[in-house]
Amino acid sequence: MTEASTDIATEAVTQQTQPIFRTDFEFNRSLPEPLAALDAISRNFYWSWQPEGTALFRDHDPELWDKCEQNPRVFLKKISGLRLYQRAADASYVKRLSTFDARFQDYLSVLTNNEQRTTNIAYFCAEYGIHNSLPNYSGGLGILAGDHLKSASDLDLPLTAVGLLYRFGYFRQKISHDGWQQESYNDVFESELALTPVVDADGERVTVAVHIRGREVVAQAWLARVGRISLYLLDTNVSTNSDVDRLITGHLYGGDVETRIVQEKVLGMGGVRLLRKLGIAPSVFHLNEGHAAFSTLELAKEYLESNPDASFAGAVEKVRSQCVFTTHTPVSAGNDSFPPQVLSECFSKEFISALKITNGEFLALGRANLADDTEYFGMTPLAIRMCRSANGVSEKHGEVSRELWLKMFPDLADAGAVPITSVTNGVHAPTWIAPLFQDLFTKTIGENWHEIVRQSGDWKQAINAIPDADIWNAHQDLKALLIAFIRERTAAKNTGDQDTIHEHENTRGLFSRDVLTIGFARRVAAYKRWDLLFSDLPRLLKMVDDADRPVQFVFAGKAHPQDRTAKTILQELMSINHDSNWQRRAVFIEDYDQEVARYLVQGVDVWMNVPRRPMEASGTSGMKAAMNGALNFSILDGWWIEGYNGENGFEIGDLSDGSDEQMDASDAESLYSTLENQVIPAYYSHDNSGLPTDWIRRMKNSIATLTPQFSSDRMVTDYLDRIYEGQ
Repeated sequence: MTEASTDIATEAVTQQTQPIFRTDFEFNRSLPEPLAALDAISRNFYWSWQPEGTALFRDHDPELWDKCEQNPRVFLKKISGLRLYQRAADASYVKRLSTFDARFQDYLSVLTNNEQRTTNIAYFCAEYGIHNSLPNYSGGLGILAGDHLKSASDLDLPLTAVGLLYRFGYFRQKISHDGWQQESYNDVFESELALTPVVDADGERVTVAVHIRGREVVAQAWLARVGRISLYLLDTNVSTNSDVDRLITGHLYGGDVETRIVQEKVLGMGGVRLLRKLGIAPSVFHLNEGHAAFSTLELAKEYLESNPDASFAGAVEKVRSQCVFTTHTPVSAGNDSFPPQVLSECFSKEFISALKITNGEFLALGRANLADDTEYFGMTPLAIRMCRSANGVSEKHGEVSRELWLKMFPDLADAGAVPITSVTNGVHAPTWIAPLFQDLFTKTIGENWHEIVRQSGDWKQAINAIPDADIWNAHQDLKALLIAFIRERTAAKNTGDQDTIHEHENTRGLFSRDVLTIGFARRVAAYKRWDLLFSDLPRLLKMVDDADRPVQFVFAGKAHPQDRTAKTILQELMSINHDSNWQRRAVFIEDYDQEVARYLVQGVDVWMNVPRRPMEASGTSGMKAAMNGALNFSILDGWWIEGYNGENGFEIGDLSDGSDEQMDASDAESLYSTLENQVIPAYYSHDNSGLPTDWIRRMKNSIATLTPQFSSDRMVTDYLDRIYEGQ
């Protein structure tokens, strides 16, 4: 076994020896006049959730588009002049571009709600998954934040988002020949991003300063436009900062404890200072996860400076009236917490004094148990104390969170009284529903199908009216597309000494669209139970090898660079190599990102999820699959408890309790038996016309019931009505 994982600190030192500073992301390229609109379109991520917008770039040169990883700024820089002028002379293409540009401009100019709303929202998050061309996310939290912004844009809410720009982002995954995960990092400042520098009225760069390690650290601001929404990202890679301070925003979730603390100071405190410099006065600050909780301390300090006679208690009352908090983690160990001594060293005595509290009182703000002076400082307890509202991201997660944080409320008799509610997550339908299905919905429902989704009754009726054959044919075409993607991504010239499911010298016979295809893609972590499927390998391989009703699996996901257990799980998965069809009916797709996710959720027949209950806070990937007609095959946890109706997918296990060992054994048996007795027979049962009518009925039920219930439009509307404007 090799352990060729990248050491973040060593790589950071290597990378900083040649500092790269960017004042902008402009490049010297003149477009033909008929194509001039492509420049403005590429600067706003609106194009990314419009199939026509994506096609405007891809259709120039599909191969180059993929080589540029679907980044329109890089694409416009690299595409040949001949290809551009060929398109400029193509009247049909120029008309398509003009039509899209007019719709884009109308979208930006028509403001439907801002004049009616008195609530202005500032949304803080440590990561944003807007599109893979802005690699500023690691997984579910970032994708959720990106979908939140897109729905806020579509609903025209007065929301401003704040985050950090990570120079090296999150790691890129490569699996070695022997199945061991390797990590590498790309420097985003060597790329071309759809970001513009934020400048003031005099044209000077807008910066903020945060006191860190005994000195003032400067962060510059960048603007990403997400439809009608402005996303401001702070970046400490500024020439006036020291080498170590430039790397504060170096890696997403990288570095040591101190690095995490100072990152979150720049996000929370620097984010508030940036909004003030820009003249933005939010009425609500939404802390999406605890990473931004230091913003509440900045707001308290700000209030006390303006009201010198006020006490810290008065400042807390004022801050609480403005702040709301969403927790995404169902276990205390998953919440950021820091050693008291290290935290104290990261905050100056002057800052704590300005809050009119002692250092002990300052540290107590982050403790769940106030009687324990040794307890680590937790960002979630800080956020709960300093916000008027706290919520989980599913009904079950709200319940789990109330039990988890009951210890903060010793005067309460039971967890039910803990002031933590829930707003179930959702996903952005136009981003995640395949263009083929969007086209089908446009033809059968109307161009305003995405608005009808918000009306669940009308939506269900419209979906049920679509002919079965149309649903099935669209799905089969998407499945064929997935298989083509799999064959290309797993093809390798050198596959080492043994077969592994992530690389093949010959992929022409890999997978078939006539075979039941199950997708499993998520972070590799112990509680996700990647190995549950393999607990009875002979039983699994019997299903894979069945001559008449076989099953094939597609896997994707990353293990944290420092999680050796997760890496071992991944390596064992790669190396299964029995005298069976496993190596031809199972694949692993490296470097799971938004683009990989789109192929998977749009092309598989079944989306599998087997977390250990109740550790799945929500689980948004299953929502994306459901909107594309894939049937969820999942443990009853997170969102699936609310979504499953007995017809729109399949359940694994039940809600009974037990030890981890008992639950693992029970859930494994349920997984196998449900596959054997329900999922496989339903998929392979066809009527006289050759259609799997029972399966299609379930697909339509999934699309009809789950799309409106778990759309981010519904989620954002819930936040607006119940959290932002609620009291």
